[in-house]
Amino acid sequence: MLTGRTTTPESGDTVAATTHRQQPDPGRDQDGGRRRAGERDGGGPDRPAARAGQDGPPGAGGAPELDLELLVHGVGGASPQQMLDDPRTVRVTGDDTAGVHRRTPDADAEERPADYRREPVREAYCWSNLTSGNGARALWLLLLPFMIANLAHWMRPAAHRRNRTVRTYGVLVRLVALSLTVLLVAGACEVALDLVAWQCAGTGSCADRRAWLGFMSAEQGGWWSQPGRRLAVAALLPAALTGLLWYLSNRTWSAYESQPPVGRTTGETDPEAGDLPALRLPGFWYGRRLVARLRAAHTAAGFLTVAAALTAAATRQDRAPGGSGWLDATGWLLCGLITAGGVAVVHVVCRRGRSESRLDENLDRITVTALPGAALGVLALSALHAAWSRPGWVSAGQLPGDQTFGVITLVQVALVTGIAGCALVLHRAAPTPRTPLSGLGGAAVAMLACGLGTVLCGGVAQRMADWLDGAATPGMGEGPMPGPPDVLSWQAAAVPLLIVLLVVLAAVFVCRVLRVRAKLVRTVPDGYPGERPDGVRTRRIAGTIARAGVTDDAPGIVGPLALLALLLAGGAVAGAWATGEVPGRAADGTHPVIDAAAQTAQALGSWLTGLAFLALVTWARRAYRSPSARRTIGILWDVGTFWPRAAHPFAPPCYAERAVPDLTWRMQTWTERTGGRLVISGHSQGSVLAAAAVWQLDRRTRRQVALLTYGSPLERLYGRWFPAYFGPRQLRALHGEVRCWRNLWRYTDPIGGPVRLPDGTGPEVDRGALRDPLAYGRTAEHPLPAPILGHGDYQADPAFEEERATLLARLPGQECPVPAQGSSGRSSG
Repeated sequence: MLTGRTTTPESGDTVAATTHRQQPDPGRDQDGGRRRAGERDGGGPDRPAARAGQDGPPGAGGAPELDLELLVHGVGGASPQQMLDDPRTVRVTGDDTAGVHRRTPDADAEERPADYRREPVREAYCWSNLTSGNGARALWLLLLPFMIANLAHWMRPAAHRRNRTVRTYGVLVRLVALSLTVLLVAGACEVALDLVAWQCAGTGSCADRRAWLGFMSAEQGGWWSQPGRRLAVAALLPAALTGLLWYLSNRTWSAYESQPPVGRTTGETDPEAGDLPALRLPGFWYGRRLVARLRAAHTAAGFLTVAAALTAAATRQDRAPGGSGWLDATGWLLCGLITAGGVAVVHVVCRRGRSESRLDENLDRITVTALPGAALGVLALSALHAAWSRPGWVSAGQLPGDQTFGVITLVQVALVTGIAGCALVLHRAAPTPRTPLSGLGGAAVAMLACGLGTVLCGGVAQRMADWLDGAATPGMGEGPMPGPPDVLSWQAAAVPLLIVLLVVLAAVFVCRVLRVRAKLVRTVPDGYPGERPDGVRTRRIAGTIARAGVTDDAPGIVGPLALLALLLAGGAVAGAWATGEVPGRAADGTHPVIDAAAQTAQALGSWLTGLAFLALVTWARRAYRSPSARRTIGILWDVGTFWPRAAHPFAPPCYAERAVPDLTWRMQTWTERTGGRLVISGHSQGSVLAAAAVWQLDRRTRRQVALLTYGSPLERLYGRWFPAYFGPRQLRALHGEVRCWRNLWRYTDPIGGPVRLPDGTGPEVDRGALRDPLAYGRTAEHPLPAPILGHGDYQADPAFEEERATLLARLPGQECPVPAQGSSGRSSG
């Protein structure tokens, strides 16, 4: 059996456990099985030197009896067979969702330590099913705005003794997340209550074309034909949506985030305490109390939003001439209850954030049960109030409350502006090198989350209005229905402008890549001295390096898009409220060019927003049926759901709250039981999980563990975009706490990069950039052209095995030395 790279076809993410060898492996017999230590011909290639006492009885000379390499795969996932390079594997601990696997012959390695004196036992931790295993998880795509808003919480700049500003930043992000829940439920109310029950069912020509609306048709005059009763029936849809979100959040919380971390002393009593990195705190990966509080608050907000839509329509009718006095009084009472409920929701969201310095295991049971229950009761009373008989009530125009979307947009703009202000204060107080957008990354991401939520809600409303109204364009006076609120049409008209900006930015980056490639073409051959130049090969290598560098330029796309989205959001509300018309109607009588541009932007924006939602649903449906597509979506969640749900409880669940305790428990219990040495080896996102797990170990265990990372985004992505948690100070602290740490990277890798610890922090972590491809042309070792590996297959480089062996050999001794850079060389660039 050949050893070499193992690649997940859907993601291109390479995960393997062995190093590519050009010669036959003396440690393997012909059928691919690994021989025992007694069957080797000699010392073997896996260890540069024998340990003291390893030829005597187990444990002689104080040497550990066994070594372990714990492999953690990256984004996209990999099977145990791929990671261990053997079809015969067995799960030694865990379940079908996430577990630790070994080769079948190694299952009882602890009972035969003498057989593993010259090589470590290899284990593979497979966690891909946490993000892509179940088909129902494809529906998480619809929660994308919630996930993005949750990321904004973790993107705050690093701060020192700025607790009040940090708390304000967290409160503002949680309020943005709450506004997204209200926006989603309001969008469902717009479709179900306004477009279907109020406009279409109240219009004879529309209801006649929809047989399923016959029982609510105003022309048929049935019991359900009164507007209030139609609204009460339609309210079941947004109420059910809110209940579904609560159910999914509660279910995933039970499966993922209720896993207790390894018990150890809190930060206040730890002898190494002080200004600890946040990821070292015992309660960081255990946020069950906050998630439960936020889930109750957001569920109540959803129910209250539906109740407000029902009550606003009924009370306007009751306050009109000839309305019922006692129904009017009841409506005022309901308005008071809804307002009080809203204040309670905001208070719960703002009052308390995360408790990380200790395990916060006590749930606020009164809040968790009473708040959503009371909100549901108010909704039931509102539905009963709206369904009360009101003879002569006729639905006309748009449903009362059409200003709701404009108010939500202005609130979001104000909150994002506040987040930006807090971020600037924090960043200027303690600037962190390489932080993108001067610390405004969180504000930019929060604005993009709001924009995406608006596009999805507006797209559903626009497409539903077009479908109900036939070929007419809602809001243009061409059909019997007035259509959705004008502000949604203005916001949709802004989408083409954002796409134009995105195209311009993409063109700029393409030109930059071409310029960088042209410069690299002259220097790439210098990395392969003695090779005959090949123009095609050189351009391919240079192009790969140039494209990999685009990752560092991402702020140049995120920042301008967020700023334009912020300006267009405010402009859309101003235009809708100032004119009271959709853009196409508001431009009537202006210059023909302006009129045509407005008409085009409105029509194109309406279709684009609708298509965006349909594309998302189609992708989710395909992923539900296709495991390969589900793994592709899993890559998105691997990056986006690493962080706990600190801002939005309806975001996809945090898999790290299961994976990090799994890894920590495994490392701590194994080292305590065997006294052995351990290398945790993480690729790509697996390196982030590995670092987080090492942080959670107690002091004694950390000194028995070495860390090997490759293709790691620890600094390049996490350190830059999440400086408060993976900034230079935190990574420097991790380097000081773990026994040894080495990091492998390539210029051709678009995700991984160097850790960039400053000089004078101890033994070097980063090895020089690995050569990629390993050979420029055909050689005796590479008779066929060597592939450009990029982000995958780091085990194919001889440097991988060299670094792993060095880490294991040096664990019992002094600090990790800097090995010779013999097999690595800097790629040109």
